[in-house]
Amino acid sequence: MNKIKIVFFGTHEFASTILQGLLDNPNFEIALVITQPDKPVGRKQELQPPAVKILAQKHSLTVEQPISLKLEVVSQKSYNLQLTTYDLAIVCQYGLIIPQKLLEQPKFGFINVHTSLLPKYRGASPIQSALVNGETETGVTIMKMDAGMDTGPILTQKACIIDKTETYTTLSNKLAKIANLELPKAILGYISSKIAPEPQDNSLATYTKILTRDDGKIDWSKSVKEIYNQYRGHTPWPGVWTTWNNKRVKLLQITPSEIKISNSEFKVNDGKLLVGCNNGSIEVLELQVEGSKPTDAKSFINGYLK
Repeated sequence: MNKIKIVFFGTHEFASTILQGLLDNPNFEIALVITQPDKPVGRKQELQPPAVKILAQKHSLTVEQPISLKLEVVSQKSYNLQLTTYDLAIVCQYGLIIPQKLLEQPKFGFINVHTSLLPKYRGASPIQSALVNGETETGVTIMKMDAGMDTGPILTQKACIIDKTETYTTLSNKLAKIANLELPKAILGYISSKIAPEPQDNSLATYTKILTRDDGKIDWSKSVKEIYNQYRGHTPWPGVWTTWNNKRVKLLQITPSEIKISNSEFKVNDGKLLVGCNNGSIEVLELQVEGSKPTDAKSFINGYLK
């Protein structure tokens, strides 16, 4: 069997793990990698390449970083991607809209790796949404792409349990391992016609959104469980935060507490830094006051509250 010639679309850390899995498989040839442009990061706004680009360059792969996949002018030249010479395109956490004209070009079309049990949690933040909503199960869906938002027919799905203390980082790593096991089987099964795509039940669909920094603001009138789930789903991005003395305070590490204190107040109880909420309180283990470096709770108590 000849190697399957693949163009890979992806940007973030999860996608780089999937790309590495494909590179490790002798059945596949990654002939081209498409990722988003480098973006400014931090106070100095220095350009940072996406995780997928870093990995691709490590393996000396051809990388392209269009601003958009629509016909446009990029660096004084017309950009028009042509994929007719590829067997298959794989998409994972890419982040840009792929036009219908491109979806039809590879011999076997486009396959997407999605981190939910579709049709539940279509859209940009399926892992985060599952955690914030307190789900106990999620999974990976390998699907054939169409022009809709995660609406294409399903090739395979694999579920996994969400642990009570799972965060975005740990759950993402767990799902990446599952995806790396399931994706090669789905590709080979689909191309050999042993796996037939099954349409989704659109009546069961739910949708997620692109997260912003405001999604991390804590409403202290909510319950301990709701706030802790918000932290689990929004750490490290966009992070959870509150205000204290008119300054934004990022809560970098927290844990539930049953001690009841007044809503939204920072209090010290038996050496623990607590913030009151609806039915208890949140213990803050690590935090960062706006304009300062991250600190543990003990240092905050000694340096700020006193």
